[in-house]
Order: sequence, then C-alpha cells, then structure tokens
Amino acid sequence: MGALLNEGGPWGGRGGGNGGGSGGDGKPPSPWNRPPGGGRPRGNRNGPGPSAMDQIAAKFREIFGSGGGFSTPSGKPVWPYIVLAFLIVWVILTSFHRIGPEQAGVVTRLGKYSSTLSPGIGVTLPAPIDRVEKIDIQAIRTIPIGTAGDSDNLVLTRDQNLIDLAYSVRWNVKPGAAEQFLFQLAEPEPTIQEVAESAMRSVVANFELIDAIGPGRNEIEQRVAQTMQAILDDYGAGIQIQGVSISQADPPGAVNDAFKEVTAAQQEVESNLNQARAYAQQVTARAQGEAAAFDKVYEQYRLAPEVTRRRMYYETMERVLSKVDKTIIEAPGVTPYLALPEIQRRAQQEPQQ
Repeated sequence: MGALLNEGGPWGGRGGGNGGGSGGDGKPPSPWNRPPGGGRPRGNRNGPGPSAMDQIAAKFREIFGSGGGFSTPSGKPVWPYIVLAFLIVWVILTSFHRIGPEQAGVVTRLGKYSSTLSPGIGVTLPAPIDRVEKIDIQAIRTIPIGTAGDSDNLVLTRDQNLIDLAYSVRWNVKPGAAEQFLFQLAEPEPTIQEVAESAMRSVVANFELIDAIGPGRNEIEQRVAQTMQAILDDYGAGIQIQGVSISQADPPGAVNDAFKEVTAAQQEVESNLNQARAYAQQVTARAQGEAAAFDKVYEQYRLAPEVTRRRMYYETMERVLSKVDKTIIEAPGVTPYLALPEIQRRAQQEPQQ
C-alpha cells in the first residue's frame, strides 16, 4: 500500500514534473479534466483546457437561452413562436368544420345552443368557446320491441283477450330539428320505446282478437305510427316516425294450441255460413225469375183471359201427359182402345231381330 501511495495511485506518482503527470499542487489529476483527444489536463502548468463536460454544457447553452427555453441564432427565445404556432393550429382545427350532406352541426357556445350548421364547411369560434356536435338526420334507425322468442309482450284487446305482440319502430331525426333532438330528450331511444308501447296498447284496445291477429294488423300499424308522432311532437322531440311493423301477433304460448283449435272451428263455421249464403242466393234468384215469368203471363192473361187460360191448360196437360202411358179414344165406330206404348215397344224390337 505504501508503495502504491508513493507511486501516486492509479492517477500517477506524487512527484512533480511532467513525468509524474500530477498537477502543480502535488495532487493526482482527475480524468474528468482531460479534454477530448488527449489534450493537457486542467491545472497543467502550461495552461487550462476545456473538459468534455464543459464542451457539452457549451452546446446546451447554444441551444437554450438564458431563460431556459429554445432560442434563435440571434439569442431570442423560441418558445413564444411555438406557442403562437400551436394557437394558430388549434384555431384552424376547432373553428372550421366539415358537415356531411346527411348531417347537421349543432353549435353550442359556452354550453348554450347557438346555431345549426348546414352541410358544407362551417365556421365557428374556436373551442372551448364553441363546440359542434354532428348529427345524422337521414339515417333510419330501428327499435325492436317484444322480439319473437323473448318473454311475452302481452297486450289486452277489446274483447278481453291477450295477444303476444312483437313489432319494430323505424324513425329518424326530423330535418331542421336537430337541436330539438339533441337537447329535448335525454335518452331518445328509451323514450321512443316507451311511447311505442303506450300507443300500441291504446290502439289494440279498440280491436278484437281476431282482427288484431288478422285483417286489422295494417290498420293497427298505421294508427300506432300516427299516435306516436302526435305524442313526440307534443314533446318537441324532433323525431320523425317512419313506420311501425308488426312481426308477430299470436295468443299467449300457454293457450296457443287451444286457440288454434278454436280458430279452426271458427273458420269451419264461416265456411258453412258462406255455403249457406251462396245456396240462399241461388234459391232467391230462381224464385225471382219465376215470379218475373208469372208476372209476364199475368199481363197476357189480363189482355185475353180465355185464350190465355186455354193455352195454360194445354201447356200443363202436355207436361203431365208426356211422362205417362196414354190411351186415345176416338169417335164412335173406332176401336176404343189403342195400346200405343205396346205398339211402340214392338216396333223397336222388330228391327233388332
């Protein structure tokens, strides 16, 4: 250890002079004082040289000004220019808005409605003063209610029957009412669903079960859409109902089989009634034709009673005698009996023989 200390340790000997590599004060030189490239260390008696750390610090001083920010070659700080550029970009990005042809841009100024931007390029004050929310006013949205296969959506009919309904509502935002849609309803879709259920129950209550599941469905759809539109207009919701479509109208599942049997019986009854009505129409038409013919005969009878009475007698006897065997009796001196039917039968048999 003593020898190492005498030699000056890893930094060189303690002796003076250039051979020892020590400073003028007898202490070993620090490696951090050596400049890059192997120059003389700081503290050398021939003059101090800049160290690597001094050169790095000088480079940073060239980049950063005395105020701690970026600076130009002339020595002025750069950060004001950076802030100005950022503000310009921010104003451009938040003041110019592209509104699509199917959209409407609702502008709020400090949280309060200001205006509505039409399709095209709109200009507003920069954020956060003005904010723009784009709303699609042409998209048709659909809300399914009581989807088939889910739990029953039971509705009461006029004849105190229950019907399981599944239907959908098509709607969109009214043109020119985007601000009403945005601010008037907190939750548009749940509100539309509740209005649809209320309108459906109100309308179906005026229909009987057979009509509700059959011929009355189209009328129910139209009346529900009209009722919904009236309610939403009263709310000022800015919503247009495009239509209501019933996809399922069945009795409850627990009584569906029995209802099918009842429906089949009712259809059979209706078929029998239709057949009876058709037969009654045929009989009535025939009777009316006979009555019309009798009226014509009566008119002729009034004009010539004797002639008409005789003609009617002859026509009646012709119809009666044409269906029975006849015996013709002539005046005295002629055979009183002539078996005409027997003669006719023999005449028919002779050619065959």
